Parts: sequence; structure tokens; C-alpha cells
Amino acid sequence: MSESFDFVIVGKGMMGAAAARHLSLAGARVALVGPDEPDDWANHRGVFSSHYDNARITRTIDNDPAWARLAHRSIERYREISEASGIDFYYEVGCLIAAPAPSSGFDYLDRVACARDRLRVEAPLMVGGDLAERFPWFRFPQGYAGIHEVRGAGYVNPRALVRAQTVAAERLGARVIREEVVCVEEAAGAVNVSTIEGHTLRTGRVLVAAGGFSLSEALLPKPIDLTVKARTVLFAEISPDDLAGFDGMPSLIGAAPAQDQSYYLLPPVAYADGKHYIKIVGDPTDQILAGEAAVRAWFRGAASAEAANHMRGLLAGVMPGLRPVSTHFSPCVTSFTRHGYPYIGFVSDRVAVLTGGNGQAAKSSDEIGRLGAALVKNGRLDAGEYETDFAVAYR
Repeated sequence: MSESFDFVIVGKGMMGAAAARHLSLAGARVALVGPDEPDDWANHRGVFSSHYDNARITRTIDNDPAWARLAHRSIERYREISEASGIDFYYEVGCLIAAPAPSSGFDYLDRVACARDRLRVEAPLMVGGDLAERFPWFRFPQGYAGIHEVRGAGYVNPRALVRAQTVAAERLGARVIREEVVCVEEAAGAVNVSTIEGHTLRTGRVLVAAGGFSLSEALLPKPIDLTVKARTVLFAEISPDDLAGFDGMPSLIGAAPAQDQSYYLLPPVAYADGKHYIKIVGDPTDQILAGEAAVRAWFRGAASAEAANHMRGLLAGVMPGLRPVSTHFSPCVTSFTRHGYPYIGFVSDRVAVLTGGNGQAAKSSDEIGRLGAALVKNGRLDAGEYETDFAVAYR
């Protein structure tokens, strides 16, 4: 079976689905190609995605101005996406960033404050007793301070966000093909995209937005410099009887000079099993996955018990009064680019890439997708306002 489109987007994740919506808004004939989440991770032999989760922190304030702007513009469109799809995905519970106080020698909060002021976001600095009184769930080390963003911050459900972007794109006329892509090949002034189920899609330009699977030699004509790191996510189950005690708890980022003391966590979030979990992520060390096969194997596995034990310690330290019913952990991955920003660029005349969340892209995915859509639609990327060129680096 063969079909023709103006643009084909490979990868039905947060960036790819966003790009499909923006191209469809522009009136283009678009195909968004990528499988749904597998029911059985352990026995699945296809690709995976890191958006298979119910909670990721969202906030505007950031220690990097480009990431702050990406987030700000995405958050401004959350309501538009929700209304276009009829799907809710955003929970405005606020976000607290806690770290050693400004002028402590660790300048993380200083840079966050600069980004806050540049974007004119209301997010006061709290120290000492004020921090402890306002956030009774948490206990921070001596000398810590926090910047609290109340509005335009909290968490998004990435599964629901992808559904919302996909439904909105479909309502605008996009064709969604829930299959894995096995080949992207340029030929005779066009690109042919082949799926595992035998579909062939012919298009003028392709945007590969396959997350960590952008490493695949079948998708891009030359390998990009993308580092995929294994991540372990710890979930702490909260008793229904205790849920009321967490009313008002924000999302939390704990930043420290050392990686093994840095983490982020979410307030209790409902999952498909009907239970609520506090989620914490804070791998003490990095495990690099060398190639696509290693990424697939990591998703099929049980993640790292050692990392999970470390996160139990972090959770007990910052929330000493927490008594979870149970804990469990699962695998995820994060893709890092050479310069720390998403890759948004052409790899050949007709094939472009949009990847590299660098652990920060869930909240910003709509704006990143918009930039990817603009790239393939216009044949170039005009993003000078970000003070970075999002250039693609190669191995």
C-alpha cells in the first residue's frame, strides 16, 4: 500500500506529535508514523518511547534562558491543545526549585532567578524558616533556598499530551499510522518511508523525531552525535487514606553540585492501576546505551535496583515523614545532544531530525515541535531569538 504526503513525521512521541499538529494547522498533508505503547514491555521487540509515563514536571523558570523560552511558549499553548483535542493533560500544582542559596558558590538558583526576571515570571525566593513553613512535606539541607513558581507550573501527563497532540492533528486532517518505521530512503526527488506492516509513504520531506531511536541507521542517512542514557524511575505508592495530606504539594526539583544529590519528584499522581504514586528520578551515575539494540534491551529489562535504592535514600531524606505503601521502579531513557539543546536541522536534502530532549523537553515539546515543523515547511530554521542554532552534530 502506497500513499503520498507533503510531510512524513517519523516518531509519534511528544516532539513528533507536536510537529504534526503544527504542520496540519498550516494546511499541509501530513502523516504521523509510530506505534502505540506496547502492552507487554518485557516481550516487545519493537521500539519504545520515553513518554510512557503519567507525570513530568513543567515550569517556565530554568537556569538556561533558551530552555526557559521553549517552556514558556509551550505552556502558553497548553490550553489551546487541550481545547482542540478535548483531552486534559496539564495540572497546575506549581513547581519548587530548591538548591544551595544564591551566592553560595553554586550558582544554579542565581541563574534560575535571571531567567525568571527576563521572562517576568512571578516566582519568589524563599529561605530558611519560610521555606520550611510553606512546604511542610520537605526537609532541605542547611543553607538551601527555593524559588517557587505558582502559575504556569506543575506537571503534565506525557501519555495524555501525546494523545492530545495526535487527536488535534487528526482533526486537522493528519493521517496517523500506528506502525514502526523500518526504512527512510531518498529516491528521485522524494523520500520513501516504509513501515514494518508494509506501508510505503512517499513525501517531499521527512522529519525524524524518534527520541533515542534516532540512533537507528535505518532512519537517518548518517549517524548523529546523540548520547542515550539509561534512567531508572522510582514510584512510591501513597495510601488513599493519606492523599489529602498532600493537597497543595508542588512538583520539586532538588539541584545540587553533585549528580548523586540531584533529583526531581512529583506529588501523588494517579496511574492506570488506580493507585497514586510519588515519582522520583535521580540516577547517581550515568549508564550510556551504546546503540539502538541496547536501548530496546534496556526498556525490556527491570532497570537498576542499585539506582532505585539510591533514590529511596533521596526520597527519605527530602520527605522523612513519608511512609509509602510500597515502592517499585521501571526503566526510561534520556537523549543528550552535544550542545545540550535539541537537534533541529536537515541531515540531507530532504531528511531532517528533531531529537535530543536532554532531560528537559517534556514541558517544552510543543514549541520544539513547532520549530521542527517550521524547519521542514520552510526549508530552513529561523530561531535567532533563542541565541542558539540547534545545529545537528555528527559522530
